[in-house]
Amino acid sequence: MNKEVLQSECEFKAVRSSGPGGQHVNKTSTKVMLHWDLEASAVFTEEQKERLRQRLASKLTTENQLVLSYDQSRSQHKNKGEVFKNLVQLLEKALVKPKKRKKTRPTLASKKRRLESKKQNAQKKANRKPPDF
Repeated sequence: MNKEVLQSECEFKAVRSSGPGGQHVNKTSTKVMLHWDLEASAVFTEEQKERLRQRLASKLTTENQLVLSYDQSRSQHKNKGEVFKNLVQLLEKALVKPKKRKKTRPTLASKKRRLESKKQNAQKKANRKPPDF
């Protein structure tokens, strides 16, 4: 994934951050909102775009746009870097293909261990009963 091209496709907008902070938060726009259009992206192939559509379905808007925001820092510049880093992590995680599960069979030794423990349990419970007269 080419991060420079991806960053050029992103649209960053600075808005006022919410929450406490007094005069600083009331007069500065430090929260950064990132808008990225999946359909218009030239970074990914059609197959990758389809995978992203499926894996990020809950995060995409109806126009297949991804909107992320970050407002942890008092610096707009740091927030911009962090929100882009979050986008890259989100996309990399969504593109990972899970490994196929290989069917396995229990080994003969594990079958014997299981049966032996079942016999021991049965014997333990049988010893709890009062003797028959």
